[in-house]
Amino acid sequence: MKTTNLFTLVFLTASLAVSTFGLELSAQELNNNPELDEQVQTFLDENRRSWRDMNIPAIDGQILHDIIVENGYTRALEIGTSTGHSAIWIAWALSKTGGKLITIEIDEDRYNEALENFEEAGLSEFIDAKLANAHTLVPELEGPFDFVFSDADKDWYTNYFKAVDPNLVVGGCFTAHNIGRGRGGTTEFYEHISSLSNYETTLNSTGNGVSISYKRGE
Repeated sequence: MKTTNLFTLVFLTASLAVSTFGLELSAQELNNNPELDEQVQTFLDENRRSWRDMNIPAIDGQILHDIIVENGYTRALEIGTSTGHSAIWIAWALSKTGGKLITIEIDEDRYNEALENFEEAGLSEFIDAKLANAHTLVPELEGPFDFVFSDADKDWYTNYFKAVDPNLVVGGCFTAHNIGRGRGGTTEFYEHISSLSNYETTLNSTGNGVSISYKRGE
């Protein structure tokens, strides 16, 4: 009996050590670039009150950033760049995981302003910004993707999701903005994705409403 208990204790201790080592290893795998972090944080702080043109609030940007870092996502797609606030949060996270973002904007003025913001924030190398109509381009993208953020025309959210779903890997995450409180066409999308048995969907309402849907199977 004593021998069995000793064996069990040793086994549990070893398992805990392996588990802890795995967590430490995952943390160490994140790219460490304090100079870039400081540049991005300074840019965000200096422009905190200047984001308009349908940009997300900082609290929602932090949500997107944390999802990417916590899951180690590297292949991201954003539908609706505006002038780049959300893309900066996403690309900042991808600079830590070794990934890259494809972001799509239809308006040329907003697109050009976003490019300037990416450069000033120091994140241009992590972003492939495309000036295009997302209705046309999104179905043409091959992926695969492990993170998607939809923040374009709300009544097209369901169409964007259906176009991207085949190229979203199992374990990946589809997020969408301005969800809840009967906002535009987002209700139809939220009801659709919430009904899918292979997606686990929650709603974060701390900011302007971000739906977070993890793909659990095909």
